[in-house]
Amino acid sequence: MEIVNPEGKGKPSFFEKYAYGIKALLIGILVLVLLIPAAMIMGLISEREQRQSEATGEVSGKWGNAQTITGPVLVIPYVSKPGETAIAVFLPEKLTINGELLPEIRRRGIYEVAVYGSHLQLSGSFPVPDAASLNIPVEALLLKEAYIAVGLSDMRGISNQAGVQWNGKSYFFNPGVPANILLPSGMHTRIPLEMSDSGLTASNFDINLELRGSGQLFFSPVGKTTAVNINSSWSDPKFDGAYIPVKHDVHAKGFAASWQVSNLNRNFPQSFTGSSHNLHAADFGVKLFLPADGYQQSTRAVKYAILIIGLTFLVFYFIELLQRTSVHPLQYILIGLALCIFYTMLIALAEQLNFSIAYLVAGLLTIGLVTAYTASILRSARMALGIGGTLTILYGFIYVIIRSEDQALLMGSLGLFIILAVVMYFSRRIRWAEL
Repeated sequence: MEIVNPEGKGKPSFFEKYAYGIKALLIGILVLVLLIPAAMIMGLISEREQRQSEATGEVSGKWGNAQTITGPVLVIPYVSKPGETAIAVFLPEKLTINGELLPEIRRRGIYEVAVYGSHLQLSGSFPVPDAASLNIPVEALLLKEAYIAVGLSDMRGISNQAGVQWNGKSYFFNPGVPANILLPSGMHTRIPLEMSDSGLTASNFDINLELRGSGQLFFSPVGKTTAVNINSSWSDPKFDGAYIPVKHDVHAKGFAASWQVSNLNRNFPQSFTGSSHNLHAADFGVKLFLPADGYQQSTRAVKYAILIIGLTFLVFYFIELLQRTSVHPLQYILIGLALCIFYTMLIALAEQLNFSIAYLVAGLLTIGLVTAYTASILRSARMALGIGGTLTILYGFIYVIIRSEDQALLMGSLGLFIILAVVMYFSRRIRWAEL
Protein backbone atom coordinates (compact mmCIF):
# COMPACT_ATOMS: atom_id res chain seq x y z
CA MET A 1 0.00 0.00 0.00
CA GLU A 2 1.30 3.44 -0.93
CA ILE A 3 1.59 5.78 2.05
CA VAL A 4 0.82 9.45 1.40
CA ASN A 5 1.92 12.14 3.83
CA PRO A 6 -1.27 14.01 4.64
CA GLU A 7 0.71 17.04 5.75
CA GLY A 8 2.26 17.43 2.29
CA LYS A 9 -1.01 17.08 0.40
CA GLY A 10 -1.88 20.29 -1.40
CA LYS A 11 1.22 22.12 -0.21
CA PRO A 12 2.27 24.72 -2.86
CA SER A 13 5.69 24.42 -4.43
CA PHE A 14 8.32 27.15 -4.10
CA PHE A 15 7.48 28.58 -7.55
CA GLU A 16 3.77 28.53 -6.79
CA LYS A 17 4.26 30.20 -3.43
CA TYR A 18 6.48 33.00 -4.77
CA ALA A 19 5.04 33.23 -8.30
CA TYR A 20 4.36 36.98 -8.19
CA GLY A 21 7.78 37.72 -6.72
CA ILE A 22 9.46 35.68 -9.44
CA LYS A 23 7.29 37.46 -12.03
CA ALA A 24 8.40 40.84 -10.64
CA LEU A 25 12.06 39.79 -10.91
CA LEU A 26 11.52 38.61 -14.48
CA ILE A 27 9.84 41.88 -15.41
CA GLY A 28 12.78 43.82 -13.96
CA ILE A 29 15.17 41.75 -16.07
CA LEU A 30 13.04 42.42 -19.18
CA VAL A 31 13.21 46.16 -18.51
CA LEU A 32 16.99 45.99 -18.39
CA VAL A 33 17.13 43.85 -21.54
CA LEU A 34 14.97 46.37 -23.39
CA LEU A 35 17.54 49.04 -22.62
CA ILE A 36 19.74 47.34 -25.23
CA PRO A 37 17.49 48.48 -28.12
CA ALA A 38 17.36 51.92 -26.48
CA ALA A 39 21.16 52.05 -26.56
CA MET A 40 21.10 50.99 -30.22
CA ILE A 41 18.70 53.85 -30.92
CA MET A 42 21.22 56.26 -29.36
CA GLY A 43 23.76 54.89 -31.83
CA LEU A 44 21.28 55.48 -34.65
CA ILE A 45 20.89 59.10 -33.57
CA SER A 46 24.68 59.53 -33.58
CA GLU A 47 24.85 58.10 -37.09
CA ARG A 48 22.14 60.46 -38.36
CA GLU A 49 23.85 63.40 -36.67
CA GLN A 50 27.06 62.43 -38.46
CA ARG A 51 25.21 62.47 -41.77
CA GLN A 52 23.80 65.87 -40.90
CA SER A 53 27.31 67.14 -40.15
CA GLU A 54 28.52 65.80 -43.49
CA ALA A 55 25.67 67.55 -45.30
CA THR A 56 26.41 70.78 -43.42
CA GLY A 57 30.10 70.49 -44.27
CA GLU A 58 29.30 69.92 -47.93
CA VAL A 59 27.09 73.00 -48.15
CA SER A 60 29.46 75.14 -46.07
CA GLY A 61 32.44 74.02 -48.14
CA LYS A 62 30.85 75.43 -51.28
CA TRP A 63 29.23 78.50 -49.74
CA GLY A 64 31.64 79.47 -46.95
CA ASN A 65 32.39 78.07 -43.52
CA ALA A 66 31.84 79.77 -40.17
CA GLN A 67 33.66 83.10 -40.31
CA THR A 68 35.79 84.96 -37.77
CA ILE A 69 37.00 88.45 -38.67
CA THR A 70 40.27 89.53 -37.05
CA GLY A 71 41.60 92.98 -37.70
CA PRO A 72 42.64 95.06 -39.36
CA VAL A 73 46.11 95.01 -37.82
CA LEU A 74 49.12 97.08 -38.87
CA VAL A 75 52.28 95.02 -39.45
CA ILE A 76 55.69 96.68 -39.85
CA PRO A 77 58.69 94.43 -40.56
CA TYR A 78 61.96 95.47 -38.94
CA VAL A 79 65.58 94.38 -38.83
CA SER A 80 65.99 92.40 -35.61
CA LYS A 81 69.55 91.21 -36.27
CA PRO A 82 71.94 91.73 -39.17
CA GLY A 83 70.43 89.74 -42.01
CA GLU A 84 67.29 88.83 -40.04
CA THR A 85 63.87 90.46 -39.97
CA ALA A 86 60.87 90.18 -37.66
CA ILE A 87 57.47 91.85 -37.46
CA ALA A 88 56.02 94.46 -35.15
CA VAL A 89 52.24 94.36 -34.81
CA PHE A 90 50.14 97.42 -33.92
CA LEU A 91 46.42 97.19 -33.20
CA PRO A 92 43.79 99.90 -33.86
CA GLU A 93 43.06 102.64 -31.35
CA LYS A 94 39.41 102.43 -32.33
CA LEU A 95 37.54 99.75 -34.26
CA THR A 96 33.88 100.00 -35.25
CA ILE A 97 32.11 97.26 -37.19
CA ASN A 98 28.62 97.86 -38.50
CA GLY A 99 26.95 95.10 -40.45
CA GLU A 100 23.86 93.39 -41.71
CA LEU A 101 23.51 89.63 -41.71
CA LEU A 102 21.42 88.17 -44.54
CA PRO A 103 20.50 84.59 -43.56
CA GLU A 104 19.29 81.80 -45.81
CA ILE A 105 18.30 78.17 -45.38
CA ARG A 106 19.98 75.77 -47.79
CA ARG A 107 19.00 72.11 -48.07
CA ARG A 108 21.08 69.05 -48.73
CA GLY A 109 18.72 66.10 -48.96
CA ILE A 110 16.52 66.18 -45.85
CA TYR A 111 18.92 68.42 -43.91
CA GLU A 112 18.77 72.17 -43.43
CA VAL A 113 21.87 74.35 -43.22
CA ALA A 114 21.85 77.97 -42.04
CA VAL A 115 24.06 80.14 -44.26
CA TYR A 116 24.36 83.89 -44.63
CA GLY A 117 25.64 86.75 -46.69
CA SER A 118 26.72 89.95 -44.98
CA HIS A 119 27.51 93.59 -45.63
CA LEU A 120 30.17 94.76 -43.19
CA GLN A 121 31.87 98.11 -42.72
CA LEU A 122 35.03 98.21 -40.62
CA SER A 123 36.25 101.66 -39.72
CA GLY A 124 38.52 103.20 -37.14
CA SER A 125 41.98 104.58 -36.59
CA PHE A 126 45.54 103.58 -35.74
CA PRO A 127 47.65 105.64 -33.36
CA VAL A 128 51.21 106.67 -34.13
CA PRO A 129 53.19 103.38 -34.16
CA ASP A 130 55.28 103.47 -31.01
CA ALA A 131 58.31 101.36 -31.94
CA ALA A 132 60.23 102.59 -28.89
CA SER A 133 57.77 100.82 -26.57
CA LEU A 134 58.83 97.55 -28.24
CA ASN A 135 62.55 98.42 -27.95
CA ILE A 136 62.82 98.79 -31.71
CA PRO A 137 64.95 101.64 -33.09
CA VAL A 138 62.98 103.72 -35.55
CA GLU A 139 65.73 103.34 -38.15
CA ALA A 140 65.29 99.54 -37.99
CA LEU A 141 61.68 99.76 -39.26
CA LEU A 142 61.18 98.72 -42.89
CA LEU A 143 58.44 101.24 -43.58
CA LYS A 144 58.18 100.47 -47.30
CA GLU A 145 57.20 96.88 -46.45
CA ALA A 146 54.45 97.84 -43.97
CA TYR A 147 51.00 96.42 -44.61
CA ILE A 148 47.63 96.03 -42.99
CA ALA A 149 46.08 92.59 -42.68
CA VAL A 150 42.58 91.27 -42.01
CA GLY A 151 42.16 87.70 -40.80
CA LEU A 152 39.30 85.65 -42.26
CA SER A 153 38.49 82.04 -41.46
CA ASP A 154 37.44 81.11 -45.00
CA MET A 155 38.58 83.20 -47.95
CA ARG A 156 36.03 81.53 -50.22
CA GLY A 157 33.35 83.59 -48.50
CA ILE A 158 34.58 86.95 -49.89
CA SER A 159 32.07 88.11 -52.51
CA ASN A 160 33.43 91.55 -53.45
CA GLN A 161 36.73 93.07 -54.47
CA ALA A 162 37.64 94.09 -50.96
CA GLY A 163 39.65 97.23 -50.47
CA VAL A 164 40.54 99.78 -47.83
CA GLN A 165 40.39 103.55 -47.67
CA TRP A 166 43.64 104.47 -45.88
CA ASN A 167 43.86 108.15 -45.03
CA GLY A 168 41.50 108.87 -47.90
CA LYS A 169 43.35 106.77 -50.52
CA SER A 170 42.09 103.46 -51.92
CA TYR A 171 44.05 100.20 -51.85
CA PHE A 172 42.88 96.72 -52.87
CA PHE A 173 43.59 93.67 -50.75
CA ASN A 174 45.65 90.70 -51.90
CA PRO A 175 44.99 87.14 -50.71
CA GLY A 176 47.02 85.72 -47.87
CA VAL A 177 48.98 87.22 -44.99
CA PRO A 178 52.81 87.29 -45.29
CA ALA A 179 53.33 86.54 -41.60
CA ASN A 180 50.81 83.70 -41.57
CA ILE A 181 51.91 82.67 -38.09
CA LEU A 182 49.98 85.73 -36.88
CA LEU A 183 46.88 85.26 -39.05
CA PRO A 184 46.77 81.82 -40.68
CA SER A 185 44.22 82.92 -43.29
CA GLY A 186 43.25 86.35 -44.53
CA MET A 187 44.16 89.22 -46.85
CA HIS A 188 46.60 92.11 -46.83
CA THR A 189 47.68 95.19 -48.72
CA ARG A 190 50.77 97.39 -48.59
CA ILE A 191 50.14 100.89 -47.27
CA PRO A 192 52.44 103.92 -47.33
CA LEU A 193 54.22 104.73 -44.11
CA GLU A 194 56.77 107.50 -44.37
CA MET A 195 58.87 109.20 -41.77
CA SER A 196 58.53 112.95 -41.63
CA ASP A 197 60.40 115.48 -39.53
CA SER A 198 57.75 115.03 -36.85
CA GLY A 199 57.94 111.22 -37.07
CA LEU A 200 55.21 108.76 -38.02
CA THR A 201 51.60 109.91 -38.06
CA ALA A 202 48.29 108.43 -36.99
CA SER A 203 46.05 106.91 -39.66
CA ASN A 204 42.40 106.13 -40.25
CA PHE A 205 40.82 103.38 -42.31
CA ASP A 206 37.51 102.29 -43.82
CA ILE A 207 36.89 98.79 -45.20
CA ASN A 208 33.75 97.55 -46.96
CA LEU A 209 33.48 93.79 -46.96
CA GLU A 210 30.84 91.45 -48.34
CA LEU A 211 31.27 88.09 -46.74
CA ARG A 212 29.48 84.76 -46.98
CA GLY A 213 29.56 82.12 -44.28
CA SER A 214 27.53 79.51 -42.47
CA GLY A 215 26.48 78.84 -38.92
CA GLN A 216 28.16 81.72 -37.15
CA LEU A 217 29.91 85.07 -37.52
CA PHE A 218 32.52 86.00 -34.91
CA PHE A 219 34.81 88.98 -34.34
CA SER A 220 38.14 89.49 -32.61
CA PRO A 221 38.25 92.63 -30.40
CA VAL A 222 41.59 93.96 -31.62
CA GLY A 223 40.76 97.64 -31.06
CA LYS A 224 41.64 99.48 -27.89
CA THR A 225 37.91 100.11 -28.03
CA THR A 226 35.90 97.72 -30.20
CA ALA A 227 32.26 98.37 -31.07
CA VAL A 228 30.25 95.86 -33.12
CA ASN A 229 26.68 96.48 -34.27
CA ILE A 230 24.89 93.70 -36.16
CA ASN A 231 21.29 93.42 -37.33
CA SER A 232 19.61 90.57 -39.15
CA SER A 233 16.26 89.05 -40.10
CA TRP A 234 17.19 85.81 -38.28
CA SER A 235 14.79 85.36 -35.36
CA ASP A 236 16.70 82.68 -33.40
CA PRO A 237 20.22 84.00 -32.72
CA LYS A 238 22.55 82.58 -30.12
CA PHE A 239 25.06 85.11 -28.79
CA ASP A 240 28.23 83.24 -27.98
CA GLY A 241 31.92 83.66 -27.31
CA ALA A 242 33.85 85.66 -24.73
CA TYR A 243 31.31 88.50 -24.47
CA ILE A 244 27.55 88.93 -24.68
CA PRO A 245 25.97 92.01 -26.25
CA VAL A 246 25.57 95.12 -24.12
CA LYS A 247 22.28 95.63 -25.94
CA HIS A 248 20.18 93.25 -27.98
CA ASP A 249 16.66 93.09 -29.31
CA VAL A 250 15.32 89.75 -30.56
CA HIS A 251 11.86 89.59 -32.10
CA ALA A 252 9.87 87.64 -34.66
CA LYS A 253 11.35 89.58 -37.58
CA GLY A 254 14.99 89.31 -36.55
CA PHE A 255 17.48 90.76 -34.10
CA ALA A 256 19.80 93.69 -33.46
CA ALA A 257 22.80 93.41 -31.15
CA SER A 258 25.64 95.66 -30.03
CA TRP A 259 28.92 94.79 -28.31
CA GLN A 260 31.38 97.12 -26.60
CA VAL A 261 34.81 95.68 -25.69
CA SER A 262 37.79 97.47 -24.18
CA ASN A 263 41.43 96.40 -24.34
CA LEU A 264 41.19 95.90 -20.56
CA ASN A 265 38.70 93.08 -21.18
CA ARG A 266 41.16 90.89 -23.07
CA ASN A 267 44.57 89.39 -22.50
CA PHE A 268 46.79 90.79 -25.27
CA PRO A 269 48.38 94.25 -25.66
CA GLN A 270 47.97 96.90 -28.34
CA SER A 271 51.42 96.26 -29.79
CA PHE A 272 53.82 93.34 -29.74
CA THR A 273 56.42 91.59 -31.83
CA GLY A 274 56.12 88.29 -33.65
CA SER A 275 53.14 86.04 -32.93
CA SER A 276 53.53 85.88 -29.18
CA HIS A 277 49.84 86.59 -28.53
CA ASN A 278 46.66 84.78 -29.54
CA LEU A 279 44.31 87.31 -31.13
CA HIS A 280 41.45 84.78 -31.05
CA ALA A 281 41.41 84.33 -27.27
CA ALA A 282 38.54 86.81 -26.86
CA ASP A 283 36.43 86.16 -29.97
CA PHE A 284 32.69 86.77 -29.75
CA GLY A 285 29.71 86.92 -32.07
CA VAL A 286 26.45 85.32 -33.08
CA LYS A 287 25.38 81.84 -34.14
CA LEU A 288 22.42 81.20 -36.42
CA PHE A 289 20.71 78.75 -34.12
CA LEU A 290 18.34 76.21 -35.70
CA PRO A 291 15.78 75.59 -32.93
CA ALA A 292 14.29 72.50 -34.55
CA ASP A 293 17.24 70.29 -33.72
CA GLY A 294 15.36 66.99 -33.78
CA TYR A 295 18.41 64.85 -32.99
CA GLN A 296 19.23 66.69 -29.79
CA GLN A 297 15.66 66.49 -28.57
CA SER A 298 15.32 62.85 -29.66
CA THR A 299 18.44 62.04 -27.64
CA ARG A 300 16.87 63.61 -24.57
CA ALA A 301 13.68 61.60 -25.17
CA VAL A 302 15.57 58.28 -25.42
CA LYS A 303 17.21 58.97 -22.05
CA TYR A 304 13.75 58.59 -20.48
CA ALA A 305 13.09 55.22 -22.16
CA ILE A 306 13.67 53.30 -18.91
CA LEU A 307 11.04 55.46 -17.21
CA ILE A 308 8.41 54.80 -19.90
CA ILE A 309 9.12 51.07 -20.13
CA GLY A 310 9.49 50.55 -16.38
CA LEU A 311 6.30 52.38 -15.42
CA THR A 312 4.28 50.72 -18.19
CA PHE A 313 5.40 47.29 -17.04
CA LEU A 314 4.67 48.27 -13.44
CA VAL A 315 1.10 49.19 -14.38
CA PHE A 316 0.62 45.83 -16.08
CA TYR A 317 2.06 44.07 -13.04
CA PHE A 318 -0.33 45.87 -10.71
CA ILE A 319 -3.22 44.89 -12.98
CA GLU A 320 -2.11 41.28 -12.68
CA LEU A 321 -2.06 41.52 -8.89
CA LEU A 322 -5.33 43.39 -8.49
CA GLN A 323 -7.38 41.64 -11.17
CA ARG A 324 -5.95 38.14 -10.66
CA THR A 325 -5.10 37.94 -14.34
CA SER A 326 -1.90 36.94 -16.10
CA VAL A 327 0.22 38.58 -18.79
CA HIS A 328 2.75 36.31 -20.48
CA PRO A 329 6.41 37.43 -20.48
CA LEU A 330 6.38 37.34 -24.29
CA GLN A 331 3.53 39.82 -24.23
CA TYR A 332 5.61 42.07 -21.98
CA ILE A 333 8.43 41.86 -24.54
CA LEU A 334 6.13 42.79 -27.44
CA ILE A 335 4.78 45.78 -25.51
CA GLY A 336 8.34 46.84 -24.63
CA LEU A 337 9.43 46.62 -28.27
CA ALA A 338 6.46 48.77 -29.29
CA LEU A 339 7.61 51.38 -26.76
CA CYS A 340 11.14 51.23 -28.23
CA ILE A 341 9.91 51.57 -31.82
CA PHE A 342 8.35 54.87 -30.72
CA TYR A 343 11.85 56.39 -30.69
CA THR A 344 12.82 55.20 -34.17
CA MET A 345 9.55 56.65 -35.50
CA LEU A 346 10.27 59.87 -33.64
CA ILE A 347 13.73 60.18 -35.23
CA ALA A 348 12.44 59.41 -38.73
CA LEU A 349 9.47 61.79 -38.47
CA ALA A 350 11.55 64.57 -36.86
CA GLU A 351 13.79 64.56 -39.95
CA GLN A 352 10.75 65.39 -42.08
CA LEU A 353 8.49 67.36 -39.72
CA ASN A 354 8.62 69.76 -36.81
CA PHE A 355 9.76 67.90 -33.68
CA SER A 356 6.52 68.61 -31.79
CA ILE A 357 4.39 67.21 -34.64
CA ALA A 358 6.72 64.21 -34.98
CA TYR A 359 6.44 63.53 -31.23
CA LEU A 360 2.64 63.77 -31.38
CA VAL A 361 2.32 61.42 -34.36
CA ALA A 362 4.77 58.84 -32.98
CA GLY A 363 3.13 59.02 -29.56
CA LEU A 364 -0.40 58.54 -30.91
CA LEU A 365 0.66 55.57 -33.03
CA THR A 366 2.45 53.90 -30.11
CA ILE A 367 -0.32 54.57 -27.60
CA GLY A 368 -2.93 53.33 -30.07
CA LEU A 369 -0.99 50.12 -30.72
CA VAL A 370 -0.38 49.33 -27.03
CA THR A 371 -3.99 50.18 -26.10
CA ALA A 372 -5.43 47.90 -28.79
CA TYR A 373 -3.05 45.09 -27.83
CA THR A 374 -3.95 45.51 -24.15
CA ALA A 375 -7.66 45.26 -24.93
CA SER A 376 -6.96 42.01 -26.74
CA ILE A 377 -4.83 40.30 -24.07
CA LEU A 378 -6.80 41.51 -21.02
CA ARG A 379 -10.20 41.37 -22.75
CA SER A 380 -11.15 44.59 -21.02
CA ALA A 381 -11.77 47.90 -22.76
CA ARG A 382 -11.66 49.68 -19.38
CA MET A 383 -8.19 48.33 -18.60
CA ALA A 384 -6.99 49.15 -22.10
CA LEU A 385 -8.20 52.73 -21.82
CA GLY A 386 -6.49 52.98 -18.44
CA ILE A 387 -3.20 51.85 -20.00
CA GLY A 388 -3.69 54.28 -22.89
CA GLY A 389 -4.40 57.14 -20.49
CA THR A 390 -1.32 56.27 -18.42
CA LEU A 391 0.90 56.29 -21.52
CA THR A 392 -0.61 59.57 -22.67
CA ILE A 393 0.26 61.18 -19.32
CA LEU A 394 3.79 59.72 -19.40
CA TYR A 395 4.55 60.84 -22.95
CA GLY A 396 3.09 64.26 -22.22
CA PHE A 397 5.23 64.52 -19.09
CA ILE A 398 8.39 63.57 -21.03
CA TYR A 399 7.56 66.08 -23.77
CA VAL A 400 7.22 68.90 -21.26
CA ILE A 401 10.60 67.99 -19.74
CA ILE A 402 12.26 67.90 -23.18
CA ARG A 403 10.94 71.31 -24.16
CA SER A 404 11.66 72.93 -20.80
CA GLU A 405 15.46 72.83 -20.89
CA ASP A 406 16.06 75.28 -18.05
CA GLN A 407 13.47 73.72 -15.73
CA ALA A 408 13.99 70.08 -16.78
CA LEU A 409 15.60 68.95 -13.51
CA LEU A 410 12.97 70.60 -11.33
CA MET A 411 10.03 69.33 -13.39
CA GLY A 412 11.54 65.87 -13.70
CA SER A 413 12.10 65.59 -9.95
CA LEU A 414 8.59 66.77 -9.11
CA GLY A 415 7.09 64.49 -11.75
CA LEU A 416 8.94 61.43 -10.47
CA PHE A 417 7.86 62.27 -6.91
CA ILE A 418 4.22 62.41 -7.99
CA ILE A 419 4.54 59.15 -9.94
CA LEU A 420 6.10 57.43 -6.92
CA ALA A 421 3.29 58.74 -4.71
CA VAL A 422 0.65 57.37 -7.10
CA VAL A 423 2.39 53.97 -7.26
CA MET A 424 2.59 53.81 -3.46
CA TYR A 425 -1.10 54.73 -3.18
CA PHE A 426 -2.29 51.96 -5.49
CA SER A 427 0.11 49.44 -3.97
CA ARG A 428 -1.83 49.78 -0.68
CA ARG A 429 -4.72 47.89 -2.23
CA ILE A 430 -2.58 44.85 -2.88
CA ARG A 431 -2.80 42.23 -0.14
CA TRP A 432 0.79 41.14 -0.15
CA ALA A 433 0.31 38.63 2.67
CA GLU A 434 -2.26 36.67 0.68
CA LEU A 435 0.03 36.63 -2.34
